[in-house]
Amino acid sequence: MTTRRNFLTGAVARESDAAPAEAPTPSLRRPADGHTPRWAMVMDLRKCIGCQACTVACAMENTVHEGSYRTHVPVYEIESEFGPVPAMLPRMCNHCENPPCIPACPVKATYQTNDGIVLVDQDACVGCGYCVQACPYEARHLDHESGTADKCTFCVHRLDAGLLPACVETCVGGARVFGDLRDPESAVSRLLAEHDTRHLKPEAGTRPQVYYIGLDDRLVSEVEIEEGARALRRTAGPAPDTAPDTKHHEEA
Repeated sequence: MTTRRNFLTGAVARESDAAPAEAPTPSLRRPADGHTPRWAMVMDLRKCIGCQACTVACAMENTVHEGSYRTHVPVYEIESEFGPVPAMLPRMCNHCENPPCIPACPVKATYQTNDGIVLVDQDACVGCGYCVQACPYEARHLDHESGTADKCTFCVHRLDAGLLPACVETCVGGARVFGDLRDPESAVSRLLAEHDTRHLKPEAGTRPQVYYIGLDDRLVSEVEIEEGARALRRTAGPAPDTAPDTKHHEEA
């Protein structure tokens, strides 16, 4: 029987036959003593190939239970003057400056650290799902085994050890870049200074700390895909980001 993990591993193996791209240095630029960082991530969609290496790395690093994802990369089909073209949209918690999930939690299990990371206290969470409903990015889920809310943590345990998040370290195309917004020499600060970037759903007022380079207009305000774009494939399996009336196509 083919399991989700076997399927994803196979997808990554198939993409590995492509010519290798330059990957980011697998170490974190450590903040100076007394400096509190503001962690953020840049998704360079010009480099994302939809291989799902990030999805697999995240699941393995964080023991994400089968059927759930902390990050994944839906692949959509966008109509262009040359016909339909694929568009990758890496998805995860945006670690917002103004996270609506925090006031939604009745037991204060969801909180934000001084460096901007939004976390869930698994011991305090009662699994009510209010935070899941409050997130405009559909980046949270209730874990079916623990019965508590789960989400991306920016691999905070790796940051504490001076390592990059697993998805960043594993990205074969170097599409995911992580760093400190308060450090002008960090990789993310340099990218933000050199490129136009966008957020998902800016109208939500959440001030996300995940930025996108090369994000198509049709994917900005409607995470589910608005008119003019339709789902082509979802190699990461079922995900809650697609509207019910969106057409899906099985891969050959």
